[in-house]
Amino acid sequence: MIDGVRLLCFYGPESTGKTVMARRMAEVFQTGYVPEVAREMITSNDFSLDDIIRIGRAQNARVLEKVKTANRILFCDTDVITTQIYSQQYLHEVPAVLLELEKQVRYDQYFFFFPDVPWLPDGLRDLGHKREEMTLAFRTALEKRKIPFIEVKGSYEERERFLIDYVSATFRAFPTL
Repeated sequence: MIDGVRLLCFYGPESTGKTVMARRMAEVFQTGYVPEVAREMITSNDFSLDDIIRIGRAQNARVLEKVKTANRILFCDTDVITTQIYSQQYLHEVPAVLLELEKQVRYDQYFFFFPDVPWLPDGLRDLGHKREEMTLAFRTALEKRKIPFIEVKGSYEERERFLIDYVSATFRAFPTL
């Protein structure tokens, strides 16, 4: 929690609905969300270690910026652990600064989105053929850090209903449907 705002991280492999759900939950609960900042900074998966460090810094900076205007809850579409996973996947190394950046923003709850919805190409992500491998990488990263998480599975409609119900009950926030 930062300044009385609970940080909820939507986490997991690509094309699982995190972006759509972060935007939707922000709308439902009349608050803000933090997008995956990497999408604003790169146009292909051809990037450098310097780029990945800039992405990690920008992701944290955006969280700290958006918490100032959030209404008790801030929905975050990704985190710096995700940046580390993609750094390892594409560059085969993780700069030490990303490990330090990870410590700067602590999330109150992780929601692990499973790849049980169709993979849709989006012009940037290209790992649809590695969904099982990437899901394992994401799960392992949380387990290694002993970070608890809530699983998000099912259709997009089921995911939305689950998230609304869970957030309403757990964080005493009430949707404005």
